[in-house]
Amino acid sequence: MTATPKPLWTRYFPSLDQVDDPTGLGVLADAREIQAPEGTVVFRPGSVCEQYLLVTEGSVRVQQTSSSGREIVLYRVQTGESCVLTTSCLLGGNRYGAEGICETSIQGIAIPAPRFMEGIESSPGFRRFVFQGYGHRIAELMTLIDEVAFGRLNVRLAQRLLELAHGQDALHCTHQDLAVELGSAREVVSRALKDFERQGWVHLSRGQIDLLDRPALERLAKG
Repeated sequence: MTATPKPLWTRYFPSLDQVDDPTGLGVLADAREIQAPEGTVVFRPGSVCEQYLLVTEGSVRVQQTSSSGREIVLYRVQTGESCVLTTSCLLGGNRYGAEGICETSIQGIAIPAPRFMEGIESSPGFRRFVFQGYGHRIAELMTLIDEVAFGRLNVRLAQRLLELAHGQDALHCTHQDLAVELGSAREVVSRALKDFERQGWVHLSRGQIDLLDRPALERLAKG
């Protein structure tokens, strides 16, 4: 019998690239490549999870909205990563409890739910990949919970400004965008930014924040 060839996209996922059992190879072979433009809602609260999602290029932002309307970014699914919420919904037979939005145009892989479950049940390599990613994301979410519950907002704000700037001296976002990132109220974030501006660390303009004193922000970000 001829072995099922391994698809080229597995190179984005080193652990999947090591899968060599017949069931696992069959699951990977049945995956289909998908594309979506920036702004596409990949899933929303209450929707049924029908496929296991992997991102090969781009970024999907996963966020949740409280009953009061406040939003918080839970995590991002980027190149070479899977979505922990999708994994949880597939394993538990639940519907989505958050929203996934393409921050950029994306390319990815979709594995149908029945094949995903077959891989979990019968392919050690596939199962190992899924739970490694699941465990990593759960650890990140626990850190987020700790930061939201116990972290000082100004420290978290400095950290997020530096992260979102990606090494540049300016980032294009609103105070509301940052409030969503931090799980806080816009007014609270605006006050903290104004304080940063008074100290000469940033300059605020409409839709843009210029980082004037990166070393000071880095010192604050270290807590």
